[in-house]
Amino acid sequence: MTKPAAAMQLEAQPPDGGTAQASAGEVEQQLLRIRRIGKRLFDVADCVIAFGQIPPEPSNGTSHPGSAIADFCHRQSLSDVPVVVVDTCNHPLLARDRAVLDAPHIRFYAAHPVRNQEQGLVGRICLIDHVPRADFGQAERQLLADLASLVERELLVRSMSASHLDLQKKNKNLRRKSLIDPLIGTWNRGAIMRILTIEAIRCDKAGAPLSLIVADLDYFKRINDTYGHQAGDTVLVKVASRLRSCIRPQEALGRYGGEEFLIVLPGASSATAMAVAERMRQAVASQPETIGGTTFNLTISAGVASTDMFPTATTEELISRADVALYAAKDAGRNRIVKAAPELS
Repeated sequence: MTKPAAAMQLEAQPPDGGTAQASAGEVEQQLLRIRRIGKRLFDVADCVIAFGQIPPEPSNGTSHPGSAIADFCHRQSLSDVPVVVVDTCNHPLLARDRAVLDAPHIRFYAAHPVRNQEQGLVGRICLIDHVPRADFGQAERQLLADLASLVERELLVRSMSASHLDLQKKNKNLRRKSLIDPLIGTWNRGAIMRILTIEAIRCDKAGAPLSLIVADLDYFKRINDTYGHQAGDTVLVKVASRLRSCIRPQEALGRYGGEEFLIVLPGASSATAMAVAERMRQAVASQPETIGGTTFNLTISAGVASTDMFPTATTEELISRADVALYAAKDAGRNRIVKAAPELS
């Protein structure tokens, strides 16, 4: 579907009342700050926040010391309770770990569990050093627990931000659906009328013309009565597709009534609008349709109204003028375009 500027404005979401939602990037920056605080607070070689377990090995089989430390932290089993190893060389399992035996020669390891908002275990915050510690007392353990709480808070912020963005997306989709005709996929009557109002204001401020076309499918009742409403719906979808192919992105097509369409052409002169309407007429009439084994031609009649001819007309008056021209096209035999003029009123 074409989407004019007015349509984009139509779909715009209202502000969220000033509620700040942190982006994923902001959360990651905050986690880096927590790592820096942990490293400085405990005077260790590194502070690592590890989620999950056992990340994939580098493709080239090598890693720099920072990634080796991170890999070591990921290799440790998730634990519901804090873990403190003051000297890894004296630990029955860690003493055999490659990061202890070789570079980066990890000698001290402490970790505190990190939980999500459902209290599920999702990771840990780790302290790493290259020298053993004589002790890691209750005060230090509490400080590490506090850092873990800060990490959990950031995870909550990330979750809330993701939920907020998902809700915004769903609301936008619902709002868009409320503006679209469910059968033919064009703007519905309410949406196209609002687009017309917005474009009229925009064109008036810019000193640009505004034109519109009211187009009606000829003999549609006969199609419904003869072939049924399902066939009629199929015809409407095909006609809408052909009309849509004739307009530019800044123009809008909407279903105005049962088989009636309203086309809004911001910035288009009367002559341009007549050319667009004629292009639409030819697009509909150029290809026969086959329904139930019967082939027949489709045609439209259309009325065109423009502020070129009616510079002081309101949007309602323009539609009324175009309607009068449409009826004139019907009376003249259908399958034709008529331009609204003062003498038609």
